[in-house]
Amino acid sequence: MASRKPKLGQNFLTDHDARQRIVDALGDISGNTVLEIGPGRGALTDLLAPRVRHLIAVELDRTLAPRLTEKWAHASHVRILHSDILTLNLSSIEKPDVKEKLIVVGNLPYYITSDILLHLFSHAPAISRAIVMVQDEVADRLAAQPGVRDYGVLSTTAQMHARIQKMFVLPPEAFTPPPNVDSAVVRLDMHPRFEELNVERTAFLRFLQMCFQQKRKTLVNNLKGAGFSDGVLPAMETAQLDPAVRAEAVSLESMAQLYRELRKHPSIARLLQ
Repeated sequence: MASRKPKLGQNFLTDHDARQRIVDALGDISGNTVLEIGPGRGALTDLLAPRVRHLIAVELDRTLAPRLTEKWAHASHVRILHSDILTLNLSSIEKPDVKEKLIVVGNLPYYITSDILLHLFSHAPAISRAIVMVQDEVADRLAAQPGVRDYGVLSTTAQMHARIQKMFVLPPEAFTPPPNVDSAVVRLDMHPRFEELNVERTAFLRFLQMCFQQKRKTLVNNLKGAGFSDGVLPAMETAQLDPAVRAEAVSLESMAQLYRELRKHPSIARLLQ
């Protein structure tokens, strides 16, 4: 009999050594509340439950969630939520200690990886760290530094919220069914930089999207295409940026300085509301 086709783009982690390495990467979690995204058949859940103070596993699949609920019904410290992680308010998750920050772990479905990452970042103040599995190329983009091809809006958005570390790569054979690409385990230590760089979160993230709108264009042309006026060149000069530079070559510190200079112009500031 053929195995059941996975729903929702699931590739279940089945390699025992890989599972162990991921849980070990979380460190000492004996006193923590851990949020697991997409436990699936419980490959990580089985290893997490004995180690944590409190485990919240969020599963969307309507077949797998009841099975997990039944399996862990005896464990008062394990809670299975049949829910969509993207609709869950992580900042209001019930924890034994209301001031405690969550630790997050999960094998993120490829088709909504960016959406889940953005959701985590939007709740960064409520999260201590996250260990997540993503496509290897996504891991490279998250960790990319200015001046390399992979550096883009995902890199800047992630690095405005967290310190990124690509930990190790998992081959397709670690999963069932095997995906067509390598996966990677990434550690995100939440450390929002908006206050440090003196920028407003929502407006600055929108500004970064404008800057990277078309990567082949210069930063100036992307901003002019977004409706910015002649104030762009003087602002770039103050920020000590070459008018011919592309966004992928500009550090977050310089992006923030350019943003602050542009905010001084009332006509431009309206575009950043």
